[in-house]
Amino acid sequence: MEYFTEQATSHSEALNRIRQKYGERAKILNHRTIRMGGFLGMFRREGIEISGYISNELQRRKQFDLEEEKKKILNTVKSDVSMSQVLKALDGINQKLDTKLTGDPPDADHESIIKIRNLLSENEFAFSFIQDILDRLKRELALDDLENYHIVQDSVARWISEKISIYTPQEFPKTMILVGPTGVGKTTTIAKLAAIYGLNTEGKNSKSVRMITIDNYRIGAKKQIETYGEIMNIPVDCVETYQDLQKKITLYDGVDLVLIDTIGKSPRDYVKLAEMREMLDAAGNRAEVFLAMSATTKASDVKEILRQFEPFKYNAVIMTKLDETMRIGNIISALSEKGKPFAFITDGQNVPQDIEEATVSRLMKQIEGLKASTLSLAR
Repeated sequence: MEYFTEQATSHSEALNRIRQKYGERAKILNHRTIRMGGFLGMFRREGIEISGYISNELQRRKQFDLEEEKKKILNTVKSDVSMSQVLKALDGINQKLDTKLTGDPPDADHESIIKIRNLLSENEFAFSFIQDILDRLKRELALDDLENYHIVQDSVARWISEKISIYTPQEFPKTMILVGPTGVGKTTTIAKLAAIYGLNTEGKNSKSVRMITIDNYRIGAKKQIETYGEIMNIPVDCVETYQDLQKKITLYDGVDLVLIDTIGKSPRDYVKLAEMREMLDAAGNRAEVFLAMSATTKASDVKEILRQFEPFKYNAVIMTKLDETMRIGNIISALSEKGKPFAFITDGQNVPQDIEEATVSRLMKQIEGLKASTLSLAR
């Protein structure tokens, strides 16, 4: 089987190159955002890389159709008809072959479907997610509906929103644990959550809040969360062992909300992740685990992070750094496949302003190029 990789400055340009080189036999396997050009690492710009393979399915189908036509002719001859009918049938085969070899395929996608495919690809939705949406367009919309791109966009927006799950908070008291890779902003997010619930920054009734950190290894981590605690007048504790954490959780039995900040770990550091998971068991049954994931995470890494942190049995995902990207289709796709909900969104470093509870409409507005009615986005 022949494979290909094509790079370009935009998704549509890459697709056009692939179509020009390989035609309808090109099958897309993967696409990702890359950095292109530049000199000595400077002036690089964002681009798209698409990889796939060349399918022989069309050729096999043509050969099969040809054999079927031959069988029909033979049956005609056996029926003792005139030679003129045989020649007419042969001429029909030639016309069909000419059409298939030189013209557009008879089952070419509608223009609206092609536009939606490009739109979702440019927003970095997963191939399987895109294919599901396209199949539904072909299955559920009549030709008249496909001609109206407003109807198409409303339908696609509604179907995407149905795939987005939103976390439903548990009642207080409770414990919230944040886990996730290094550098996604867990400590800052902990401080924002403490402000939301402890300082009544979003019109909520103030709760009694405590913060605990087990990150005693990263330089400045302890000082950072202690500084936040001093500013908000919220107590902060540092623990290093299972027993220490268990004692603090017991001590805070009457507190509304305990927030636990953890050590940032690579999802490939299996041993350290296992050790941290065992330590967090000390938080008890009322603890909810949230996976913090940067919105800038590469499509190829999202699934791996979700899989490697699965042993923590995280209840939902907090998407951070939304201000640093416009493309979140890869994360929407992955969470939909895993059946995991969004809980919060952060879009800056300011405490406590740059955080909000996740909503379907907020996430849908992040999809570039998709214009839909308010009704389609409501939820």
